[in-house]
Order: sequence, then structure tokens, then C-alpha cells
Amino acid sequence: MSTADRTRVPPQTGAPGPGRPEPPRPYGRLGRLGRWASAHLRLVVVLWLALVAGLGAFAPQVTSSLAGAGWQANGSESVKVRELADAHFGGNASSALQVVVAADRPVTDPAVTSVIERAGALLAADPRIERVVPPEPGVTVSPDGRTAILLAGAGADTDDMVRAADDLKGPLAALSGDGVQVSATGASVLWSDFNAANHDAMMKSEMLSWPVTLAILVLAFGSLVAAGLPLLLTLAGLAASAGALVLLNHLTPTSVWAMNFAMMFALALGIDYALFLVVRFRSALARHGDARRAVGETMDTAGKAVALSGVTVLVSLSAVLLVPAPAFRSMALGIMLAVTFVLAATLTLLPAVLGRLGRRVNAGALPRSRRAAGQPEGSARFAAWGERLWAHPLRYGVPALLVLLALAAPVIGLRTAMPSITVVPEDSSARTGYAAVQRAFGPGAPGALQIVTPAGQADAAAAVLRDSAAIAAVMPAQQAADGSGFTMLQAVPAVDPSDPGLAATVEQLRERLPEQALVGGAAVENLDLQSMLDGKTPLVIGVVLAMGFVLLLLALQAPLVALLGTVTNLLATAAAFGAARLVFQDGHGAGLLGFEPQGFLDGWAPVFFFAMIFAIAMDYTVFLLSSAKEHHERTGDPRRAVVGALAHSGRVIFAAAAVMVAVFLTFAFSGPLPPKEMGIVLGLAVLLDAALVRLVLLPVLLRLTGRAAWWSPAWLRRVLPDIRFSHG
Repeated sequence: MSTADRTRVPPQTGAPGPGRPEPPRPYGRLGRLGRWASAHLRLVVVLWLALVAGLGAFAPQVTSSLAGAGWQANGSESVKVRELADAHFGGNASSALQVVVAADRPVTDPAVTSVIERAGALLAADPRIERVVPPEPGVTVSPDGRTAILLAGAGADTDDMVRAADDLKGPLAALSGDGVQVSATGASVLWSDFNAANHDAMMKSEMLSWPVTLAILVLAFGSLVAAGLPLLLTLAGLAASAGALVLLNHLTPTSVWAMNFAMMFALALGIDYALFLVVRFRSALARHGDARRAVGETMDTAGKAVALSGVTVLVSLSAVLLVPAPAFRSMALGIMLAVTFVLAATLTLLPAVLGRLGRRVNAGALPRSRRAAGQPEGSARFAAWGERLWAHPLRYGVPALLVLLALAAPVIGLRTAMPSITVVPEDSSARTGYAAVQRAFGPGAPGALQIVTPAGQADAAAAVLRDSAAIAAVMPAQQAADGSGFTMLQAVPAVDPSDPGLAATVEQLRERLPEQALVGGAAVENLDLQSMLDGKTPLVIGVVLAMGFVLLLLALQAPLVALLGTVTNLLATAAAFGAARLVFQDGHGAGLLGFEPQGFLDGWAPVFFFAMIFAIAMDYTVFLLSSAKEHHERTGDPRRAVVGALAHSGRVIFAAAAVMVAVFLTFAFSGPLPPKEMGIVLGLAVLLDAALVRLVLLPVLLRLTGRAAWWSPAWLRRVLPDIRFSHG
């Protein structure tokens, strides 16, 4: 064959030639889904509009219909006491309302008596009140005769009693005047005030965080159009999840807090997922200019990582369902619903919109971002950082590790307890009434214990109570009116309900009282809930870690890298809780943040915050390690895996973390203590995880372990599914 003949031989079909773009490679399931969505934008939008409209129609009911109680240990002794009191003692349970009338003159004064009668009539008119017990001299009238308590028995479940407190505390307070103060108090009123104060603070913080979030989004995405994409996902996910929560509430009582946390996670994950996909879409679009092909490639690579991240978040939060407390379970379910809807929108609605936008995704771009959007190989700045870490791993890795260990060390002395009355505002009804009861009846009066026992054991139980130095007073025994054979004794402890000594008192009484006697009351319900949380925390943490490791192993197919990802998550979480101990238990920075330290961290933090932090940390872990695996699959070079992962995901992790830290830290400066705890713990966790773990320590560990990080035994490779993150 002559030279001329050889020059006329056509290239192989599909092979790239001079000026010929690289041909499309085969697409996986997510890639095909993305291309289908981008080709059927109208259908995808119509389906999402139908879903959002259908579920969103219920969204306006979310605040009024969701439950306000549920902070209890199901099956505990104290919950059994409340159920017996509801059934056999006219609703004289921990959920009953107490109305405190404090006057500057004896309560027998006609003007004060008139106020008491009007308060009683107001209570009796509410169908959720079983019966109203007027003040009894020597029992619910103070020794000085100037304070009286009306008892409004619970005629509904705990959630409806919180709603009753919502409705009644204002009209009752309006009866005050002329030297008479009327305050509703008790556990139901406490949860009413607690929910209202924290809901208002969280909404205020979220509103304050929006301008900061939008500014960071514009800087992170580099264009106004791209910055609006996370909001699209968030709004779709929020509207659908809000309506779904209302429907869920018809099946099982769902905490009003579920919506707050759902909103937070919908925004956080919507930003994370949109950032990751948009950055990869821009890179793919810069390589070959075909929007639909860029969508398919993006979903084949980053889409898999997002899907895995969503599953990991759901698995982490599902561990909270092991805690038998309705409030915790419903909050976890609320977040899981929001994650599910945001994930579904990310995998269908976002690729459809990106396919239609094409290069218009860069519309309204900032000058620097306009140039960066055309770079197909990711961030040059983070690639250079990856090269620096590879060249000097110990120089950067050791200081990062030391900082994390130093912050994690205080976690050893961390104490937890259920919150005291100080977590509600000083002028709230529950706190005002609480203080009035203590002034008139003694420090332990707001936390009276309820002991339910068979009638035959009542005298023996009363003798045990009177012989206890920790009991200040014992009320006359109350017989069940329905002939059930139960007797209730009420005992006033000598210490404030939030005093740590109360737990020892309850434990001693349970040991000394007759076998069939049950000890309960609002303060004891808190103690039982705390005890249950302490017992379940190791189980929840163990399940979260184990399931996180298994999911990383399934995705990455390398035991060592999966272990590194899991252990570094735990290290960042421990550092956040160690810092939280210094702030909230020891009080460092309390003046700056404007709160009074309780001497402990609120009891739900270890279980619930751990699951939330681990879910967020796994989000970043999956982004980084899936990118590293993608580059390792292509090249087999550990160095290029680390550098390429930082180039493609470092900017996303940095920007997403900046948004989350800004959002969480706004809660740190809100009024009530629980949002402050959440803001500090979650904000520090995200900051430490992104800045020290994902962008320093984990890449350094991949550098030090080299090829061993990606090694997997042959038997394990045969067992695990073949999941690849590289396109084609």
C-alpha cells in the first residue's frame, strides 16, 4: 500500500481524530436517568409541580397540627404513672395544668377569690380539661395564705394538653392585676413556652442567615443563575416534606421540631448537592459543549456520589429511631423526609433544568468565576493544595491531628441532663408560675413526685416517704374514684427539680418503696428520659459507625479507605462535643453568647446531634472519597487520586461548609439555650470536619497509606457490588 493509500484509510469508527471530539461513553443508570430528565423537562416539571402542589396543600397546617410534647421514655415507670393518673385520678397527671394565683393579700380576700373563680371557669370551659380542683387549705394554699394553686386535670393526651396550654396561658395571664398575678405552669405549659421560644428563635436565625447564605452561594457558584438552583431544590423539598409531615402526624404524633430540622437539612443538603453537581456539570460542559452529554456524565460520576451521600444521611438518622422517645423519632423522620425529597429533586429536577440551561448556567457570572467555569479539570487552587499535602503530609497532618485531639479531650468529662426551667424566658408563664410556687411552698414544690400504689400498700409507701430525709412534705393520700384499687401519694422533694440530687432520691425511693409502687411526676419523667438516653447513646453511636463503614465499604470497595473515612468522622464529632463541654458545661464564652451555664449539656445532644453531625460529615466524606476513587479508577495512581479529588471536590466542600457554618452560627446568637447549643455544636463540627479533616487530615492519610488505601482482597471484591464512579 502506497503512502497516498495509507493517508486515505479512514480512522476507526468512533475514534477521536484531529479536531474530532471524544465520542460519548456508555452511561450507567443515573447517567441515563439524567439524560432522560434533560430531554423531558416539561414532564419532569409537571410531575414535581403536581407533587409539591398535592403535598404543599397541607403545608400551612404544619405549625398548628404537629405535636408539642413527646419528650418521654416510652415504657418507663414514670410514663406508667402518668397513664394511671390519667385513667384513675381525674387527670391529676404530670400533663395537668397548674394555675398559680399569687396575691399581695390573703387569697380569701373577695377580689382574689373572684380571680380564682374566673380562672376556674376559664379552665372548666375547655374540653381538654378533665376537672378543675380548687385550692385546698393546707395542701394547695401556701402557709402564708397569699398563694393558691388550681389544678386542671388532663382530659386529653400530652400533645393536646400542650395545645391547651398554648390557648389558655394568655387568657389566664390577662386575669392578673390589682396586686394579683395569675400564671399557668406545669410540664405542659413548660413545653408550650419552650416550643414557642425556640421556634421563634430558630425562625429568626434562619431569616438572618438567608442574606449570608445567598452571598456565599453567589460567590461559590459564581453566577446568579447557578446560585438559584439550590433554592429550587430546597423549596421543592421543603414544600413536599412539610405536607408529608402533616400526613405523617395523622399516623403517629410528629414533633413540631421536625419541621425546623427538616428546613435546616433541606437547605444544607440542597446546597451541597447542587454545588457538587453544578461544578461537575460545568467541567463536563467545558470539555465537549454538549449539555445533555454533560448531564449524563455528571450524573454518572457526581450523581452516584450524591445518591450514596443521601442514602448515608438516611441511614445515619435512622439510628435515632432506636431511641423509644416520640419526639426524637419524629424529628428523625422529619429530617429523613426532607432528605428524601431533596435527593429525589437532585436526581431528577436538577439534571432536567441543567440540560435546558446549558451554558446559560453561567449567566450573570462574576468575572473570575466566568473564567473558572471554563476549566474542565477542576479548581487549580485546590489542585495545588493537594500537591502540597502530597509533598509534605506530616507538616500539615500532624498539627491538624493535634488540634482535633486537643478539642476532643474534654469530652471525657462531659455531663448531660435534661434542661431546667432556665431554658425558657424569665417572663414566660411557666417560669413565672414556677418561681411563685417555689417562693410559697419551697424549692422542691414544682417537682412534686407522684407515687401510685395498690391501696393495700399505701400506708407502707407513706411511711417510707415520711422517713426519707430527702422528702420535705407528703400530701394526703388520694383514692381512685373509679374503684380500681389504686392510691396516689404526692411527695415534695427537698431540692429543686433540676438539682442532681433528685435522681439519687428517686433511685432510693424505688429501692425502698413496696414492690408494686411506681414513682413518677414531671421531674421523674425527665430523669427517666435522661436515663434512657444515656443507655441508648452507645447503641446509636455504634450502629451509626457500623452502618457508615459498611456503606463506604460498599461504595469504595476498599476496607482501609472506608475505615479512614469513618474514624475521621468520629474524630471531628468528638472535637465538636469537647468544645461544647468547654462552652456550655464549663461556661467559657457564656458572657459573649449571652447565656447562663447549666453545668451540663442538654440530654438529647449526644444522641441526636451525633447522628446529625455524622450525617453531614459523611456527606463531605462521600464527596471527597468518591472523587478520589474516580481518579484512582482512571489512573491507578494514588497521588493523582488525592490531587484530583481535591481539585474536583475541595471547592465544593469549602463552599458548602461555609454556608452551613454561617447558618448554624446564627443559631448560636439566638435567645434560648437549646438553639445556641445546636448552633455551636453543629457549626463547630462542620468547620472542623471541612477545614481540618476533609481538606487536610483525610488527604494526608491517603498519602501515607498510598496504594494500601485502595487495596481490597479478591474474596471481598467478589462479594461486593461493582460500583464505579468514573464515567464509562
